[in-house]
Amino acid sequence: MSLFNVYPLFDINPIHANDVYLYDEHQIKYLDLYGGHAVISIGHSHPTYVKNLQQQLEQLGFYSNSVKNTLQETLAHKLCTMSDCSQYQLFLCNSGAEANENALKLASFHTQKSKVIAFKNGFHGRTSAAVAVTDNLKIKAPINTHHPVEFIDLGDLETVEKIASQGEVCAIIIEIIQGVGGLGEASTTFYQELSQLCQQYDILLIVDEIQSGFGRTGDFFAFQKHQIKPDIITMAKGMGNGFPMGGLLIHPKIKASLGMLGTTFGGNHLACTASLSVLEVLEKDKLLVHTQEIAKYFRKQLAAIIAIKQLKGRGLMLGLEFDFPITALRKELLYKHHIFTGNSKDPNLLRILPPLTLQKQHIDIFIQALQLELSTL
Repeated sequence: MSLFNVYPLFDINPIHANDVYLYDEHQIKYLDLYGGHAVISIGHSHPTYVKNLQQQLEQLGFYSNSVKNTLQETLAHKLCTMSDCSQYQLFLCNSGAEANENALKLASFHTQKSKVIAFKNGFHGRTSAAVAVTDNLKIKAPINTHHPVEFIDLGDLETVEKIASQGEVCAIIIEIIQGVGGLGEASTTFYQELSQLCQQYDILLIVDEIQSGFGRTGDFFAFQKHQIKPDIITMAKGMGNGFPMGGLLIHPKIKASLGMLGTTFGGNHLACTASLSVLEVLEKDKLLVHTQEIAKYFRKQLAAIIAIKQLKGRGLMLGLEFDFPITALRKELLYKHHIFTGNSKDPNLLRILPPLTLQKQHIDIFIQALQLELSTL
């Protein structure tokens, strides 16, 4: 039997990892500046994370959501306190796509409407409704194209209001900083007026923090810079530091009913332990402050490289835009310098999404390798 061939693979087989480094079967050491798609938040194999998961597995790895799980309650309290979202309710699931799927479903339940406004270059997942609100026709099957969705340019408030005023929209879903789409971000004025339009037209504002959440931007959530209050916040990736999980923070105006949402594996004992471990390390090691400080150093070093036409993003969610496709550059960084980086929908954009434990010496390694490769172009 063979694998279903849907992933373009690099010929590298990591077998163990520590903090910001991966090691392959030949013991070649790779600097991880991509975090497995922004998943690794507190570093690979963090000792607190490993210890807590081992201890929980020895006690109880899983039971269903038909019984009480106090770890979920502990996580809800800790997460809402640390993120300054104390009034919200928590629903746990398994992935970012599932989080967005449930968020859209909740919006439709709450408003009894079905149309969604999404934004060009947005990415929200590959499941039914989540892929319908993703701006990529290549990953939509015919069955995914029946959801009523309007795609609008990021920042185009006039068109948003024109569609919203028709009274058919249940939700507006948005990444504050677009991930796969290329690190686009609009102005504070846009996000605040978007929030006001949602209130005016009985629309739920869903903020997708799947890549940007859990401290990646230096704030706990990226939307907090813009001082808005979403109706639903979706999370995943860095939430579990590699353990598959997702979640929604849900405004109290949205009322729950039994059976409204459900999941077999979401919020299981190991998942809750993983996320509680992430929060413990974020707090103990002051990683949000560290992310802000190390990002300043990173940006300063990058600013000296004239080949970078634009530096996009915030914190340790960065996009380096060049005036040429970065495919060859990315391969040289990986195979020659042993540094993982990422790409995006924009062929000229190199994405940087490292663990939040990144240090100056790691940045210096990358800068030296980048300068060397750029000098040969």
